[in-house]
Amino acid sequence: MVGVKRRSTIAVLAFLMLMGIAVYFRLWVIDYKMSSDESELLRRQFDIANREAMDESAEWRLKYDQEAGKAKKCLQELKLFQESSQKVQNASDITGKLAILKKENAILLEMVQRLQQELEEQKSKCNSQHIN
Repeated sequence: MVGVKRRSTIAVLAFLMLMGIAVYFRLWVIDYKMSSDESELLRRQFDIANREAMDESAEWRLKYDQEAGKAKKCLQELKLFQESSQKVQNASDITGKLAILKKENAILLEMVQRLQQELEEQKSKCNSQHIN
């Protein structure tokens, strides 16, 4: 009797162990399905977040490109303005230099006329001395 009771106890324990293992595997499978569903959900959420980040990055890149274009246009206009301003300044400098050169030319013409008169006087003196 003790042997039969012992065997039945071992059989019950073995059955309970098998049932425990079966329940454990069943819970593990349920958890695995939930984990795989969660990982699928996480992957989808990551993909969505990644697409949104790429879209936002593209928007910022577009804004940057637009602002860079505006800055380039402003820089070109500034250079054009500086060049035209430089030309006006050069023109006023040239006008001033021309006025100075005209004054110098007038002074030089007066000196040339005076020297020509002196030369004529000297020639007439020489001719009058030569005649005498």
